[in-house]
Amino acid sequence: MIIRVSSLEELGDPALGHLLEDYTSLTDVALRRRLETARGLYMAESSKVIERALRAGHEPRSFLMAERWYEQVRGLIASAVGTGGSDDGGDVPVILAPEEVLETITGFHLHRGAMAAMNRPALAGVRQLLASARGGAGARRVAVLEDLVDHTNVGAAFRSAAALGVDAVLVTPQCADPLYRRSVRVSMGTVFQVPWTRVERWPALDELHDAGWTVAAMALSDSAVSLEEFSASPACTAPGSKVAVVLGTEGDGLRPRTVAAVDVVVRIPMAGGVDSLNVAAAAAVAFWELRVRG
Repeated sequence: MIIRVSSLEELGDPALGHLLEDYTSLTDVALRRRLETARGLYMAESSKVIERALRAGHEPRSFLMAERWYEQVRGLIASAVGTGGSDDGGDVPVILAPEEVLETITGFHLHRGAMAAMNRPALAGVRQLLASARGGAGARRVAVLEDLVDHTNVGAAFRSAAALGVDAVLVTPQCADPLYRRSVRVSMGTVFQVPWTRVERWPALDELHDAGWTVAAMALSDSAVSLEEFSASPACTAPGSKVAVVLGTEGDGLRPRTVAAVDVVVRIPMAGGVDSLNVAAAAAVAFWELRVRG
């Protein structure tokens, strides 16, 4: 159903306010973390991200956009509400408003035109996730994001994972939410494309080791081997090899307990007096070098 809001005064309507609750305080990270978890939702921003969320089978709660963007996304809306659904959203609210009203609602300029509040899908267990990756053939390359706090880095890591052949991503209990708005936006919606789940305990590598995974930590260590050396080892080149690469938080790197528990510590050789790369850049380099070949 189309709901048009033409002025700021209309925002005082309690019924409209209820429909807009999902979109308020979007710039308050701590508040949104609580609200989105409690309501079981996440925000998709931009028509491209909304399209990828819908193609992944995620269900929309509502849409919010400026009138001029409606024509661009009405086909997506029609597909989202099911076979035979109307392009006005059917029972799903499609809220249209001038840009100054949208900015008042969300707290920022909605320069990408459209947003959608989406129902957050249930996460699979680690064993189920890895077995179902690659269309049921099972994952062979996995990224583990340990305690990343920057949503931009999480989103960038997912985008690299999608582009460079990583079959699944595991995030630790303290890692930033891959479905937070900024992470989704930076990933360009690829967070819906790469299977992922959150592990309940970390570090707890028994489940990976029992299933035949070699777990490699990206870290600065005297015992570390070069990324190139590791990628040429049987752990990566043997038929059916399964490698999980662990990347640590932006400031302190990986936990000492994690480094002690993995099978191998790997480093990217640096030049020019640089000691390390940003975690998102390091992820892209590692994913490319450790990709399944042939």
